[in-house]
Amino acid sequence: MKSVGKIILRLRMLLIAAILLLQVYFFVQIWWWVDHNPSSTSFMRQRLSELCETVPEAQLQFKWVPYARISNNLKRAIIAAEDANFSEHDGVDWNALQKAYEKNEKKGKVVRGGSTITQQLAKNLFLSGQRSYLRKGQELIITYMLEFWMDKERIFEIYLNVAEWGNGVFGAEAAAQHYYKTSAANLGASQAARLAVMLPRPRFYDKNRGSAYLLQRTGLILRRMGSAELP
Repeated sequence: MKSVGKIILRLRMLLIAAILLLQVYFFVQIWWWVDHNPSSTSFMRQRLSELCETVPEAQLQFKWVPYARISNNLKRAIIAAEDANFSEHDGVDWNALQKAYEKNEKKGKVVRGGSTITQQLAKNLFLSGQRSYLRKGQELIITYMLEFWMDKERIFEIYLNVAEWGNGVFGAEAAAQHYYKTSAANLGASQAARLAVMLPRPRFYDKNRGSAYLLQRTGLILRRMGSAELP
């Protein structure tokens, strides 16, 4: 019995060591990305793998562009739509999470996420799209690592370049080309608002571009964009 207990103890210690090493990896990788641009993310690789199951030669639409070459219209639209307090919070907007929880409880299903831009970036960079308390906990740890190493502008720059905007479409430049045949720098206010509204369900809206909700929500974001604070 003692030998079994020792084996269990060693396995637990190995598990703890593996978890700690994983956190160190995340911490060092984020530090590297302070002044180096990610060439891909965990979510991008996952989507490419899924696409290749039906089209073996599939490629993602993706092109990195600097923060200055992305329209302020798009930046304001995304903040207005996704994270109004982005410039103020420390990575997690606890008030927004509480409101989302209360709304979901009232509706009896998940109708609102409450995740900040930093949290969404943490998930896209390292994690899968699966939902669990364990994954959410890891997401929070990575979120605070991002806020520790990077300023808000750098976090937003990476987010704008790796966010999913359609079936195999990633980043502001690819989205601008895919939907409007223009560059991310030249997006107008209405175009930007529409792209921001697509973010929660990009593949759905890629196929349903005439959605009534998409049109209605775009008008709302257009009205909110003027008060959006850029980092």
